[in-house]
Formats: sequence, structure tokens, C-alpha cells
Amino acid sequence: MFLKIKKNLGIYMEHNGLEKQRLVPVTSNFLLNLDHIAELSFYTIKELKVRYDLEGREFELPVNTRVIHMQMTYLYASHKDHVKSNDQVVERQYYKLYFFPENVEPYEELRGVIEEQVANL
Repeated sequence: MFLKIKKNLGIYMEHNGLEKQRLVPVTSNFLLNLDHIAELSFYTIKELKVRYDLEGREFELPVNTRVIHMQMTYLYASHKDHVKSNDQVVERQYYKLYFFPENVEPYEELRGVIEEQVANL
């Protein structure tokens, strides 16, 4: 099942393709294939956190920011060979969607769609 976010709803995203602690706004036409999520968690930030936009400007994630953390299947993984051995490290892609406290509706809507696809919650 695909989920398409059609407009900017004040949602920010972090993923391991970005520099550490960088967030990007989710703008129009963000497409998410819910069938490719392997692990999923929902949580709320309990203390103020500082992150950075793509230009390196600092901004704050306030207390009560809601987060949907999605760990993708191994189809979305990178393999890193270690130079001194034959071991490979498999790093699965993850996405974290941050919903500021004033954006409760989009968070609840997305969470509801995801929970409809998951059994035994």
C-alpha cells in the first residue's frame, strides 16, 4: 500500500542518507510504500532537541513532538565491506517523521493508516 502526502503539513523527516541530525521538510508528493516497512515505532519526544536544516541552520524540536520511526526491509539496505576482513555490514534504511505538537491531525491520520495494515498491535 502506498501513502502519498500531498502538501506540506509541517512534517520533517530524518533518514540515514542525510548527515547526522539533519532534517528536511516533507513537501508535496512524498510517497511511502507501507509494504516495505520492516519495523515501526511511535513515540513522543520528552525533552527539547536541536536539529539542523540542509543549510546548517539550527532549529528546535519541541517537547511533545511526535515521531514515527520506520526501519525499512533489507531491500532498502546498503552493504559496506570491511577492508581488513571479508565481513559485510548491512545497514537498513530508516526514516523518522517528526510532527510538531500543533500537527496532531496529520500524525493521527498517518498512524491510523499504518495501524490498519498491521496485525496484533
